[in-house]
Amino acid sequence: MLTRRHIRVKVMQSIYALSQSQSDQVDKELKFINMSIANMHDLHMLTLDLFVKLNELAQKQLALSQKKYLATSAEKNPNKKFIQNAIIQHLVHNVNLKTAIQNRKLNDWELNGEYIRVIFDAMLASDVYKEYMASEETTYADDRAFLAKLFSEVIAPNEKLYEYFEDQKLTWLDDLPVVNTLILKSIKQCKPGKERIFLPELYKDDEDREFVKDLFTKTVLNDDMLTTEIQGKTPNWDKDRIANLDLILLKMAICEFLKFPSIPAKVTINEYIELAKEYSTSKSSMFVNGILDKLIKEYKKENKLNKIGRGLM
Repeated sequence: MLTRRHIRVKVMQSIYALSQSQSDQVDKELKFINMSIANMHDLHMLTLDLFVKLNELAQKQLALSQKKYLATSAEKNPNKKFIQNAIIQHLVHNVNLKTAIQNRKLNDWELNGEYIRVIFDAMLASDVYKEYMASEETTYADDRAFLAKLFSEVIAPNEKLYEYFEDQKLTWLDDLPVVNTLILKSIKQCKPGKERIFLPELYKDDEDREFVKDLFTKTVLNDDMLTTEIQGKTPNWDKDRIANLDLILLKMAICEFLKFPSIPAKVTINEYIELAKEYSTSKSSMFVNGILDKLIKEYKKENKLNKIGRGLM
């Protein structure tokens, strides 16, 4: 579930917070990273649970319409395509998802049911829903295609839902694109009897789990050495003129060059250029690229680039 890039983002944010507070509480900040990552898993489960709650609301609406004294023919014999959608039924009957939500006490939608209503009304008004419900024939593939389109065009872009997630946890803003992409991918890959795909492991493997801790601690604890590596490589930039975030990205990248022999240097350079583009100033990616390019040439010349396998450029 968690990509290496997102791990780097989490580490970058925590190192930045540490530098801003001028704190030396490394263990405390490491706990925050782990909590932030666990919260990302919560966001994933809450978003999946939206489908379950939409299904429950649809059933309640259907039951109410059937009880009307002067119910129309359509209300007496309602269209149950959405309620019976095969992919949503995977989620409704996913015991692992239900257990995980209960264990984490994720009762957001019980406490804030108005957001389910907002999404439900937006769904009913959408062409995606109307076209799906109007179609007489439905296959598993149709159900899957509808839900993928509903999520990408109606649910994920919903501003009210975005504002809710933003208000709950600030770190969720960076998590949303990753979580939404993962959920959409899971829907598209869903097959009969393969509902577990909706609940991937938080980390791909133990190596990624250790990468979080190692990247953070090795960057922070080697700060003086990493600062020295940067000095002299920025002749046109005073230290005070370099964006704090750029310095952090450079230190993290250099740490990967020198302390992570299994990560290819080219991968490291590309990753930190992209992070600079997304999180720092408009000129940061060129600046970071230039410094890392100088360093990599120097390290190769001095045989300091301790890489194994395909790590050497």
